Amino acid sequence: MTEVTNTTALSDSLSTTAAHQEENIGQWIIGHISNSNEWHLPFGIHIHLPQFEPIQFLGMSIDLSITNHVVMVWIAALIILLMFRAVNKTKKVQSGLGMFLEMITIFIRDEIAISNMGEEQGRKFTPLLVTFFMFILIANMMGLVPIFSTSTSNISVTASLALITFISTQVFGIKEGGFIGYYKNLVPHGVPLAMWPLMFVVELVSLIAKHVALTIRLFANMTAGHIVLFALIGLVVVFKAYFASLISVPFGIFVFFLELLVATIQAYIFTLLSALFIGMSVNPDH
Repeated sequence: MTEVTNTTALSDSLSTTAAHQEENIGQWIIGHISNSNEWHLPFGIHIHLPQFEPIQFLGMSIDLSITNHVVMVWIAALIILLMFRAVNKTKKVQSGLGMFLEMITIFIRDEIAISNMGEEQGRKFTPLLVTFFMFILIANMMGLVPIFSTSTSNISVTASLALITFISTQVFGIKEGGFIGYYKNLVPHGVPLAMWPLMFVVELVSLIAKHVALTIRLFANMTAGHIVLFALIGLVVVFKAYFASLISVPFGIFVFFLELLVATIQAYIFTLLSALFIGMSVNPDH
């Protein structure tokens, strides 16, 4: 009887330990993908970021504290500025970094902007679209470097980017077609007058839903990829056995390179859809 009791106690103890390890792994994964008031660096170094008292405005609490993802956004913006400042604009034929940036700019201008907006509007919006692509690409790539985190896995960041696209569609759509003309063109031509109010509401909701989807798509893809990568690495800690590394390490490397591809594709998709939405607003007849 005593032996059975000891065996049961040992089994319960092992189960509790395993559950505790899984909980720690879960917290570790959440800690890497969530925002924080600290910048976590390798070797256990933590930089505490400035915190401020929330500002109360019209019943809302606005927190302007500096967080980890805010720092990542600043660093991504700084990298873009330094990259384009480093290009020698006096050279007719670029090389190295200049050739790389020129290739990206020409591709976005010709294949994304002009293709979806027309010649005149495409050239006008090329700087915005190039900024979208470069910022999202760099922010995504930074998440794969140990000293950084992925700011695009924060829905506030992706929502801000989508909000820029939404505001651009409204402002330049109204500028091109007038306030009444722009919102009138939301409803397809030929709709019966009795159905017009209903179709207007449907199209207005659809307009908002497109930009919400733009927000969720980038946020969800970057978050999911990092969860899978960290979960594979965490298998070694959970099992504490060599055989786990035979599974987690090769698959982890595969997911890492897959994340490089996903980071580029998501930057391209966001830029393409932004060009498409803005193009539809400034060229409603096309």
